[in-house]
Amino acid sequence: MGWSTRQLAELAGTTLRTIRHYHEVGLLAEPERRANGYKSYGVPHLVRVLRIKRLTELGLSLARIGELGEGDDAHPEEALKALDAEVAGTIERLQRVRAELGLMLREAAPAELPAGVAAVVAGSDLSAADRAFSVVLAQVMAPGTFARYAESVRLHGRQPVEVEFDELTEDADEETRQRVAEGMRELPILREIREAFPGGVYADAPRGARYASEMAARALVELYNKAQLDVLARMSSVKD
Repeated sequence: MGWSTRQLAELAGTTLRTIRHYHEVGLLAEPERRANGYKSYGVPHLVRVLRIKRLTELGLSLARIGELGEGDDAHPEEALKALDAEVAGTIERLQRVRAELGLMLREAAPAELPAGVAAVVAGSDLSAADRAFSVVLAQVMAPGTFARYAESVRLHGRQPVEVEFDELTEDADEETRQRVAEGMRELPILREIREAFPGGVYADAPRGARYASEMAARALVELYNKAQLDVLARMSSVKD
C-alpha cells in the first residue's frame, strides 16, 4: 500500500500544491491509482520529490531540473558545476558590494562614483565644490584618465593656497585674486598633470575633448563663485 498525495507531501516536508505543481510541469510522474481512484505514491516518488526540493533549495530552476530528466540515480554533475560557478560569481559580486558599502560608511565615499574612483575621492582632502566637480569629470573623462587624475589629486594633498581659493568670496579684491591665481598656478599637482597628460585631460574623452571641456565649464560656473572663476581664468593667463 502506497502513500496518498497528502502523506507524500508530509513525508517530503512540502505541500499538496507543490506536489500538484510538479505534476503539472512534468517533473513528477503520475502514480498508479488504487481501486478507489486515489493516487498511490511509492518510495521512488518520495525520492524524486526530495531530489527536486533539494536542487531547488540549492538554486536550480524547475526548468533546469526538468532538463536533467527523471533518472534519480544520475548525478547532475554538470548542472551543479554550472550552479557552483554562478554562486561563486554572486559571492564575488556581493563581496565587492559589501566592500563598497564599508567604504561609503567609513569615509562617506560618494555613492555617485564607481568604487575605485570613490575610494580615491574619499581619501582626498577636497572641498565640497571640488568633490562635486570630480563627479562631473568622472562622467566626461576617459575612465583610466580620470583614475590617474584622481590619484594624483589624492597624493598631492590640499595646499594652503587651495584653502584660500576655497574661501574666496565674490568681493575678493584685485590683489588677492591675482596672488591666489599665481599661487595656484605654481602648485606641483598642476605641473604633474601637465606632464602626465601633455594633450590635456580631455584628449581621450569618450565624447570628444570639446564636449568634455564644455560640460566641465558649465559645472565650474555652477560650483564656483565669480571671484573663484576669475582666479581660474587668471591661472591660464599666467606664463609658465
